[in-house]
Amino acid sequence: MPGYTFLNLTSILAVAPSQQMSDPLIEFILTDSRQLLAPSSTVFFAISSKQKDATEYIQPLYEQGLRCFVVPRNTSDSILKHCVEANFLKVDNVLLALQKFVAHHRSNFNIPVIGITGSNGKTIVKEWLKQLLRSHFNIGYSPKSYNSQLGVPLSVWQLNETHTLGIFEAGISLPDEMERLQKIIRPTIGLFTFLGDAHAVGFQNLAHKVSEKLQLFTESDLLIYCSDNSFLAAAILDFKKDRNSNLKLFSWSRSKVADVCVNKTIVRGTETFIEFTYLENTYHTSIPFVDEASIHNSISCLCVLLQLKMSMHEITERMSLLKPLEMRLELKQGINYTSIINDSYSSDINSLLIALNFLSQQQQHATKTVVLSDMLQTGKSDQELYNLIARIITQKKIQKFIGIGPLIEKYKHLFSGLEKKYFFNSTDEFLSKLHELDFRNETILLKGARIFEFEKISHAFEEKKHETILEINLQAIRHNLNYYRGWLKPGVKLMAMVKAFSYGTGSFEIANVMQHAGVDYLAVAYADEGVALRHEGIRLPVIVMNTEQGGFENLLKHNLEPELYSFTILEAFVRFLAVSGRVGYPVHIKLDTGMHRLGFQMQDIDMLCSVLSQASEIKIQSVFSHLAASGDEVHDIFTEEQAADYKRMTAKIEQAIGYSFTKHISNTSAISRHPGLQMDMVRLGIGLYGVDANENIQRQLQNVAKLITTVSQIKYLKQGDSVGYSRQGMAKKDTTIATVRIGYADGYPRSLSNGAGKMWIAGQFAPVIGNVCMDMTMLDITRMEVSEGDEVLVFGEDLPVALLAKWANTIPYEILTGISQRVKRVYFEE
Repeated sequence: MPGYTFLNLTSILAVAPSQQMSDPLIEFILTDSRQLLAPSSTVFFAISSKQKDATEYIQPLYEQGLRCFVVPRNTSDSILKHCVEANFLKVDNVLLALQKFVAHHRSNFNIPVIGITGSNGKTIVKEWLKQLLRSHFNIGYSPKSYNSQLGVPLSVWQLNETHTLGIFEAGISLPDEMERLQKIIRPTIGLFTFLGDAHAVGFQNLAHKVSEKLQLFTESDLLIYCSDNSFLAAAILDFKKDRNSNLKLFSWSRSKVADVCVNKTIVRGTETFIEFTYLENTYHTSIPFVDEASIHNSISCLCVLLQLKMSMHEITERMSLLKPLEMRLELKQGINYTSIINDSYSSDINSLLIALNFLSQQQQHATKTVVLSDMLQTGKSDQELYNLIARIITQKKIQKFIGIGPLIEKYKHLFSGLEKKYFFNSTDEFLSKLHELDFRNETILLKGARIFEFEKISHAFEEKKHETILEINLQAIRHNLNYYRGWLKPGVKLMAMVKAFSYGTGSFEIANVMQHAGVDYLAVAYADEGVALRHEGIRLPVIVMNTEQGGFENLLKHNLEPELYSFTILEAFVRFLAVSGRVGYPVHIKLDTGMHRLGFQMQDIDMLCSVLSQASEIKIQSVFSHLAASGDEVHDIFTEEQAADYKRMTAKIEQAIGYSFTKHISNTSAISRHPGLQMDMVRLGIGLYGVDANENIQRQLQNVAKLITTVSQIKYLKQGDSVGYSRQGMAKKDTTIATVRIGYADGYPRSLSNGAGKMWIAGQFAPVIGNVCMDMTMLDITRMEVSEGDEVLVFGEDLPVALLAKWANTIPYEILTGISQRVKRVYFEE
């Protein structure tokens, strides 16, 4: 990588330094203060959000040794004065400055670069192209799905002098964004993967969205696309005519004249055979996938290989060896009270850093362990590579390190700074010594190249449980959090509801994400839930909503903040604090403005003010109420009346006690439907988990939870045979049934018996036949191609939990919170 110093940076950005004390070499870019690796050679770009001022992190980073900062123009000079040895650049827009710096970096490389955009399939195509081309090129690429205004520059920054090809994906959500990404990626080869039917929020219409996406190819030499979508094909022709007349177009189609004509695709078992015509010759290839999206994406990859002049023999061979992608970090419960992070996504420095950052977010165990294999085809010399890995592992303060493979074992002397380290020549050798290493009460990251078969290690570590699994997408949780944050006015705080085992999705796992994402408060139902979070390393303020006298001791011991909702509980807690000698303990006062559940009512307010004004033992952190029907337009007048009562009551309390406090009344639905009621803080509950009563909002959320099970047995019934208890299910004709591993003890409601409920299997709905049993449910799979062991979707993307709840005549809350603890939870980040 070309070396940059702080002075080089000032020259590239054309900005005079606001303070310069040295001229250090810049090797790393930092935008997240929690991911500092090498302070002496890092520059921090202080990119703020609506909720967080990034300049707050300057002083802590300076204290950790960082000396180069790019900050907003309005950054206080007092910050600079406190960081006496630091170098500062003040700019008008920090994100644009980062993009400009990396665009300059990209200009140093005269190599082919593939730029990928489209409605979906970008990451899959990028990863498959890596698989297909890695023997021909040393590839610089986007890690994971880094395709945003921030992700693209962080990806392109990784280009170095050893790379002979770049592959970067680009996604946009607003107009004019692609123009900026084009300057950073500057693709010579363009690939448009797929065009969805709907236009995204932020664009005038579908034509506007396509036009904006095509800006990525303004200076490209070649654009590859599928011409079956007439709308896209026409837009591309217009783009060539108006914006890049030198652009060579290379199309493929199943139904039209194109450069590559796909004559037929035949699915046989787990393979798809593809016949296509190119340059008047007919060829055949196959891929180990049968779904339509994979077929489409693989043909796009095929066209890239043709344009890069790969031989047809090699293309056919490589296409048949494409591997499915595990594009996610998985977090599971392991043996001996361990947590296992399994990352088989890829084996390179970028993905290692991502995995280590995910590991650092986990607070449930004090000990953090890394099991790492040899890293292959990185473009670095072995000495340089393992020296860098040792430096990274040491910097991340990993307590236990296991290296597996002949190369990492050869360079084990580079890891001398680690206290506990073990090296093995192979995975099998490690497994033979597993019992000697005493893995217990620790979080373990497994990071291995495919050739090392780390799935064997994962199976050895994994806690054996029920085959029914609830998968929780932590990336979707983050997306939903940030979506609602986008509705908030500047300065409005956010409380995340993690009560009831985070609506059935998990406890510390979700709280860890919230803590890392910087929410202001967590809320639990009972003190025991808060105690559990504290034991797992959660440091955020935690409010206990259902305060009980028996839990007072735990509140104080674990620094939990109670909701006080009645005179009985208020006076009892004040007496307890007095006996304990505590003054000014933080509490939250609940007002009842119409929900009529818990809280002080309007007629209580004068007496409440009198009690609060004399209770020096407590300090009111917030006063809040709960809206009864904020998601329903029919009850908007009632919602306004609730808010008016709340404001009158809080005004009296504030006057009585003589100081202000945080005010909050908005729940999930109110955040978007009643923005005027956001006040000082909002409480985000079910929306965080992907459910909102507003259909327009619901479409913007991502599915968080996926409940899956498997087929235990298949049976063939004759007309008149009965199924299950009480013979409630009767075969009206010859019927095929599948017994699946889930029942009402797992949280699948018995009300879904006898056709009321359905599950998704083999691409279609299979109705429940007979009564739902305690541990099993039977499905009618007549005329469906299903085998024993096949996966069955209970709810998820193709069968929303809201639909399942409707069938069960209940609400999504009840379904989610009812999932039994015996159902194994698997957490993952895409």
